[in-house]
Amino acid sequence: MTRRRLGQIVASGAALLPQAARSAEGPYKTALDGFESKVDVAAFDPVRYSRTLYDAAPLRMTFTAKNAKQAAEWQKRLRVKVTELIGGFPAKRAPLEAKTLEVREFPAYRREKIVFQSQPGLHVLAYLLTPLKSEKSKALFPTMVCVPGHGRGVDDIVGIDDKGRDRTNKDGYQHDFAIQVVERGMAAVAIEPIAFGCRRDERTKKKGLGASACQPVAGAALLLGQTMVAWRVYDVMRTIDWIETRAELDAKRVGCMGISGGGTITTFASALEPRIRAAMISGYLNTFRDSVFSLSHCIDNYVPGILNWAEMYDVAGLIAPRPLIVESGERDDIFPIEASRSSFARVKQVYEVFGAADRIEHETFDAPHTFHGVKGIPFLAKHLGV
Repeated sequence: MTRRRLGQIVASGAALLPQAARSAEGPYKTALDGFESKVDVAAFDPVRYSRTLYDAAPLRMTFTAKNAKQAAEWQKRLRVKVTELIGGFPAKRAPLEAKTLEVREFPAYRREKIVFQSQPGLHVLAYLLTPLKSEKSKALFPTMVCVPGHGRGVDDIVGIDDKGRDRTNKDGYQHDFAIQVVERGMAAVAIEPIAFGCRRDERTKKKGLGASACQPVAGAALLLGQTMVAWRVYDVMRTIDWIETRAELDAKRVGCMGISGGGTITTFASALEPRIRAAMISGYLNTFRDSVFSLSHCIDNYVPGILNWAEMYDVAGLIAPRPLIVESGERDDIFPIEASRSSFARVKQVYEVFGAADRIEHETFDAPHTFHGVKGIPFLAKHLGV
């Protein structure tokens, strides 16, 4: 063996020593293993970096009003800015072209399957659930627009299982909350969000019932200078347009509710649509910093540039002084409970300035990310006059 070859062997063995030492200490993690004493490992953490940027975010339009007049002026300005940030809404509303596909009766309610046009070439599937009432009753139903979160779509909240069959056990984390609404004497219009259920592309449908099309669709919206938030909020607005065409529904007593991603849309829709008279946000109200800013969430949650102007609690503050109830699971690992509490406290300040502290409530409960409704549904019934 030549001296040169021996030197190569020694050199290669030396190069392997740090790796061997690392292997003895535990599994390989990153290219910085063994070099921790030579670098600031925290300086490679992008979430930590983004949080330092958050600390400097201007929040130029965060709530600072001292009286009701100032608060109303703040709401007017921020609504315009939020509408701009999410990409705006169509200037002209397309014909609804509503059509009933099916009507069924259950022991306590009637369920109608409908479709209508939201935007040209974009249609919505919805279920109208109305309580059964006597022939003598002439009262119109107060109506909740119900928006599901991530899952199979609207089936998850109207009692339809993954085989398309009726169920009675209120399964899943959303617990068929549209049925809970109708059981409390209100009508429910449960809508299929864009990118779920029947509102998906064929490639996504082949992946199964639980696969969403949020990634291509919300990404496409961003590339067009728009957002999934705006598209879904506009669906809620068009749903209210449809409610106004139904003789049995009281268009002056319309509320909106949703969990998780449905809570996102409830927040933004209730903030921007004055026809919504009461709202229930389940499993969402938090801070952008502690939820979608710091944890892995679906792309449909993001509004470009919003932290230059406002936090989530400011958007929710646009609902004031209309009745609002918020519910949060104390073990929710994607919308951390302490941030939910602090965010709610900020929203409540807006209500207090309006002299409406009695119109806002927050229920926390010992559970993970799930719909609860124990206080929320009675709160809605009370404020919508059931």
